[in-house]
Amino acid sequence: MKIAIGSDHVGYRLKMEITEYLKSLNHVVKDFGTDNEERTDYPIYAKRVGKAVASGGYDCGILICGTGVGMSIAANKINGIRAVACSEPYSAMLSKRHNNTNILTLGARVVGTELAKMIVDMWLNASYEGGRHQARLDMIRELECENQL
Repeated sequence: MKIAIGSDHVGYRLKMEITEYLKSLNHVVKDFGTDNEERTDYPIYAKRVGKAVASGGYDCGILICGTGVGMSIAANKINGIRAVACSEPYSAMLSKRHNNTNILTLGARVVGTELAKMIVDMWLNASYEGGRHQARLDMIRELECENQL
């Protein structure tokens, strides 16, 4: 799987650990920044990863900030992105099964490395169920189109 990953300064260390973990599972991972722990603004990286995923260049994305919330809000402003902030594996799995999420956001101040790996595993290994859920995704897409006016 081709995975785009990014973080702000708060999420930098966890991003590096998750990147190595994903590579150990033979995923192709592209880091969209930041490259250190100097203060920076999370919307920069949400945009980079969001655009990379929305364009179809990557199968999915992972974004990390302090809580995961800011990254999720920013990434969800990009048409075609369905980002979810998760701090436990069950919601991550259901977000993929029911909402076909394509970006997972994590909070480095909320989850430790091992829990983050569990969340990533559940999310990556879940599959979109389609069916009754597709009508809802179509409604979300309509909202995106309305907001382009």
